[in-house]
Amino acid sequence: MTAMTDDTIRVTPRAMRDEIIAFCAMAGLLAIVPLTGIYPFFVMQALCFALLACAFNLLIGYGGLLSFGHAMFLGTAGYVTAHALKVWAVPPELGILAGTAAAAALAVITGLVAIRRQGIYFAMITLALSQLLYFVYVQTPFTHGEDGIQGVPLGHLFGIFNLANSTILYYVVLAGFLFGFLLIFRTINSPFGEVLKAVRENEPRAISLGYKTEQYKLLAYILSGSLAGLAGSLKVLVAQNASLTDVEVAMSGQIVLMTLVGGLGTVFGPVVGAFVIIAMQQYLAGFGQWVTVIQGCIFVACVLTFRRGVIGEIAHYFRRSL
Repeated sequence: MTAMTDDTIRVTPRAMRDEIIAFCAMAGLLAIVPLTGIYPFFVMQALCFALLACAFNLLIGYGGLLSFGHAMFLGTAGYVTAHALKVWAVPPELGILAGTAAAAALAVITGLVAIRRQGIYFAMITLALSQLLYFVYVQTPFTHGEDGIQGVPLGHLFGIFNLANSTILYYVVLAGFLFGFLLIFRTINSPFGEVLKAVRENEPRAISLGYKTEQYKLLAYILSGSLAGLAGSLKVLVAQNASLTDVEVAMSGQIVLMTLVGGLGTVFGPVVGAFVIIAMQQYLAGFGQWVTVIQGCIFVACVLTFRRGVIGEIAHYFRRSL
């Protein structure tokens, strides 16, 4: 059904087995992080962005839809979760659910508008919608403008787990990331995912086979936006604030950068890309504004030498050697 290219990763039983093994290894390594002495805030922040990048990769890597507006889902979920926890004093699980639901609703509304266009027109519409949301949040009272929502209380998850404990909070964030990652993994390896890949490769042919391609792309867009919202809700628990930074266009650019550095259209690429970019921001903070220049140089180097991204090049090498 799909037009197989050199960059298309063939899903074979062996490839599926390798990906499951890699997932188990990743989950195991992440599970022992609190025992290693690594700064937990850095890893929790990286996990939130890794989930965000994976959600974005689902849309562009498997659906062929480039969005420049994914920051609006991250920021919307963050604001709703922060407001629900601080003003409405709801339990953390309801705050996360409210933020994710708000992002899903926003994805439905914006998706119905944007999905009618393709290519650069789709990207520009998502960018315009994201900018529109940004200016709305600057003026809306409940977001507190440029001050944001600060001092978000964490509370007890399900009335049992005290999120003020950094170790407990870490495992909650890890559970949220693994849930989102597994949902994406199951989606791309399902009949729905196969049709989505066919639409990416040759949409006219998919239409000729009787598939309603706009419905598939809309569902992928909604799922991607919802998972981006889950990442935004978890990020609020980690940072204990919601600000305009999460809604800015620059954030959408960082999401694209994470995905491309790790490997577009690969399962684990966005995770690696997110950790690389967040590590650079964390450990190169002393360089000030030069961090952006360094990131740009690394991005150019990756584009020139690692056309498929870090994980994409590794996967391509092993496929050629087999």
